[in-house]
Amino acid sequence: METIYLYHEQQAQNTTYPEMVLALGYFDGVHRGHQKVIQTARDIAEKQGKALGVMTFHPHPKAVLSPAISENDMRYITPLPEKEEQLKQEKADYLFIVHFDKTFASLYPQEFVDQYIIGLHAVHVVAGFDFSYGKLGRGTMETLPFHSRNTFEQTTVGKVTDHDQKISSTRVKHHIQMGEIQTVNRLLGRLYRVKGMIVKGEQRGRTIGFPTANVKMTDSYLLPAVGVYAVQIHIAGTWYNGVCNVGYKPTFHDDKTAEPVIEVHIFDFAGNVYGEKVTVVWHDYIRGEKKFASADELVKQIELDKQTAARILSSAESK
Repeated sequence: METIYLYHEQQAQNTTYPEMVLALGYFDGVHRGHQKVIQTARDIAEKQGKALGVMTFHPHPKAVLSPAISENDMRYITPLPEKEEQLKQEKADYLFIVHFDKTFASLYPQEFVDQYIIGLHAVHVVAGFDFSYGKLGRGTMETLPFHSRNTFEQTTVGKVTDHDQKISSTRVKHHIQMGEIQTVNRLLGRLYRVKGMIVKGEQRGRTIGFPTANVKMTDSYLLPAVGVYAVQIHIAGTWYNGVCNVGYKPTFHDDKTAEPVIEVHIFDFAGNVYGEKVTVVWHDYIRGEKKFASADELVKQIELDKQTAARILSSAESK
């Protein structure tokens, strides 16, 4: 897959791209609904013998159009590097990442179609039923045939549901924030994951017999709710089982830090891994974080959490 960044001030018709089927969407999460859009585009491309392109946008429109929100405030199911990696799994030939800024947001629907669809040699466009484009989102899948200037065809993918509810990025985010990881994984069609780096923490876990790896996220992932989870962690080419606490360690601290801390107690592992890049995949929620009366009570609970996590992971699906 070739990734191309498109900036409006540099955007011009490019005659080097082959004719392609183009899937459009923001695609945060690349969940099962998004996968249906891309799969539909891929099927059409294969049938027609055309290239497959996927177009997404960055940063999020809220970070550009809302005066109260900046890109630093945004949290994603799939931050841009993660989104690119997930879209690569969808076997596109081209990934177009359009820089979303106020100039781009001010384009009229016809301008967007002319420059970013017709200009890329799209012969067929696929998007979800609720996709919109152009200034104030005035362009829709219903207006797209008019704006196409008879140069491409289109397919609209209907609502993809789970338990009679639409699968959407908003819904996935809600379940992440509620700690409902099994539901998140079902909606994504894969295990939710975050990437980060192991950094030095307070090293308190060593003193109570449960050393932990402190994971600092390297991108703006949306963290699951505060609590304890069964997880797996990928370190230096190997997957390990573990139990993870997301929170503020109230047994030892009265005040909360600005951001919750991710601590993973890794089963059957010993070694110095500071500075290692890691991936944490989330299998299931175990319990909420709580303040214990003593370190001894905390140790007893961690042992129970470890046993619970081991049971969950013993029957878990593969990563």
